Amino acid sequence: MAYEVTATRRRPQKFEDLIGQEFVAATLKNSIQTGKIAHAYLFTGPRGCGKTSTARIFAKALNCEKGPTPCPCGECSACKEITKGSSLDVIEIDGASNTSVNDVRQIIEEVQFPPNSSRYKIYIIDEVHMLTNNAFNALLKTIEEPPEYVVFIFATTELQKVPATIKSRCQQFNFRLVPIEKVKEQLALAAAEINLKADDEALYWIAKESTGSMRDSYTLFDQVAAFSEGHLTYEKIRDKLGLVGTERLNLLFEECAAANPAGAQEKLNDFLQAGISIEQLITNSADYLRSLLLIKNGIVKESLLGQDPARFSKAVLDAWNGTQIERALSIFLQLYRDIRYSLSPRYEIDLAFSRLCWLKEYVSPSEVKVAIDQARSLLGAAPSSAPASEVPAAGAAAAAPSQIHFKLPTESGNENPPGGNPPGFNQGAEIGIGGAPKEFHSAPVTQMPDDVDQIRDALITSLSLEDEALASLLKNTSDWAFDGQKISARIPDAFQKSRIDAKLQGLKNKARQLWGKDIAFDVQVHELERQPEQAVQIPKEVDLLVKVFKGEIVGGKVAAT
Repeated sequence: MAYEVTATRRRPQKFEDLIGQEFVAATLKNSIQTGKIAHAYLFTGPRGCGKTSTARIFAKALNCEKGPTPCPCGECSACKEITKGSSLDVIEIDGASNTSVNDVRQIIEEVQFPPNSSRYKIYIIDEVHMLTNNAFNALLKTIEEPPEYVVFIFATTELQKVPATIKSRCQQFNFRLVPIEKVKEQLALAAAEINLKADDEALYWIAKESTGSMRDSYTLFDQVAAFSEGHLTYEKIRDKLGLVGTERLNLLFEECAAANPAGAQEKLNDFLQAGISIEQLITNSADYLRSLLLIKNGIVKESLLGQDPARFSKAVLDAWNGTQIERALSIFLQLYRDIRYSLSPRYEIDLAFSRLCWLKEYVSPSEVKVAIDQARSLLGAAPSSAPASEVPAAGAAAAAPSQIHFKLPTESGNENPPGGNPPGFNQGAEIGIGGAPKEFHSAPVTQMPDDVDQIRDALITSLSLEDEALASLLKNTSDWAFDGQKISARIPDAFQKSRIDAKLQGLKNKARQLWGKDIAFDVQVHELERQPEQAVQIPKEVDLLVKVFKGEIVGGKVAAT
């Protein structure tokens, strides 16, 4: 007997055999039982999930000699002919090679004739999205009002290419990807049929690689079964298909986790010298890091990982946190996109593994934010009369300013007493980082200069670190005067004065912080004097042009005659 591939040998022959499409099978069976047979169906979904098989089963259910029945017998002549593909009343058409209006015209002419020996004449058009727009338009009338004995079944993997006018005339069924667990179960049954012993880990790997397509999984199963020699294992798949394998990746990534770039580059070179392609290594590395991330998040289902979680290195899992593994995965995803335009893919992958060696030093934006919040809270906190507590350690949640206390050493080495102030600190200042109030500052009080220009320069210099906008406004002021209690100054326009007035309290606080005394500020507007406009005598020629063309002079300079 001729060899038959697994995908053909295990093609579903009844609704109960459909894997992962139970909702489609139930709907079609109920429509047959109630006699509500539509004249057009549209099956959509990814490749290898059972669209054409469902169409054939539905055709058998409608034309079975015991039907219409949701459970075709498979023994009558109609069922056998449909199974073999030789039925005259079930016409399968490849939409990719019959795309023109002439092909559709032939269908329109054929539907006028009743079925030869069956109950229904059924047209199964696969890859229907390949038809041209004119062909679709020619088919509209026939789909909408066909003879009562005609049923159309369209199958497509690209629903977006099917016109809305076709969709509105069909009952639409969306086929889903088959879960990995169910794919693995079917592979185990296929292995048992041919007396092949298969490890669960190997079957899980095949199921994961098929990405939910039963046909893809059967095709890959046939390939690996050919070299399994009666026992299918993950190690054989790894060696024969040129995969890197989890064990080898563990060795490579352990060097990266240990921050050993020399060892990582050496092992990377060994892999590439052994004939493993760079693309395959990138793919396997990305899959490895994705599995590490799942395990780090507590997901250890073998159906998701594709293999036993115990195979992954504990040293790598302990060395990197979840954020760092996410960063590593993003590096390889970007690397796969970059190598197609790279000067040298080898240089790119060398650089990627070099970056992994300092992955421990990577700090995520969220960690930076936590550190900044802690610093802001610490620097903006005030001493409390309550007993002092230690400053929270790095990585701990930042406490509110009112809950943070300090232990600051005095000149003698002792801590400041509860409720007291550290020596050399000035109370009363209110300007803090980010606007947070502070009760003390590390800057000591100095003697106030006698020269008003020095006072101005000191204020501008100090404010430039905390309030750059206010410092810039002070640079625009002039004619400073100081009478011992109040500083008077001038500014060119009212808008800048209003901005200084809004920040006046901060300016006073800064003066109190620097020199330990309250100083009032009086800033007045002093507009620059404008030169009076000189009357310009218009030349006779210009005046003549203005009068002739009934125009006017709107700008520019005119030289006097």
